[in-house]
Amino acid sequence: MPLDPQPAPSPASASAPPASTLDSYDPLARAIPTPRPRKRYELHDEGFREVPKKYRRFYRGWEGADDVIAPNEALCPVCKIVIRSRYEMRAGDRVFCMTCMMRFDLVAGTGGGLEMIAVY
Repeated sequence: MPLDPQPAPSPASASAPPASTLDSYDPLARAIPTPRPRKRYELHDEGFREVPKKYRRFYRGWEGADDVIAPNEALCPVCKIVIRSRYEMRAGDRVFCMTCMMRFDLVAGTGGGLEMIAVY
C-alpha cells in the first residue's frame, strides 16, 4: 500500500517567514503604542549657525550639565548639540543630527528619560 506524499508547500508560504518573525525584525512594528496624542511645540531660532538657515530652529547649543532637556528635545551624544522637534519625542522615534551626520534611535533610558542609540 503506497503512502500518500505530503503536498508541496506553495512558493509564497515557503519563502515568507511567519508574521511573528517579521515583527521581531521591523523596528516600527515594535514601537511602543501610545494612546495620547503628542504635544506640539512652537520652535524659534536659537542662534545656532552650524546648519543651513531653514533648519536652525531644530537645533540649539547645549548649555552644560545644568541645561534642562525638554520633552521635544534630545541631546546628541556625539557632538553635544540639542536636537529639537515640533512634537514630543518618544521611544522608537528616529532622529538625525545634521552637524555630525549621525542617525539615532530613541530608546527609554534607565532614569525614565530618553537615550539615543547611534544607527550610522
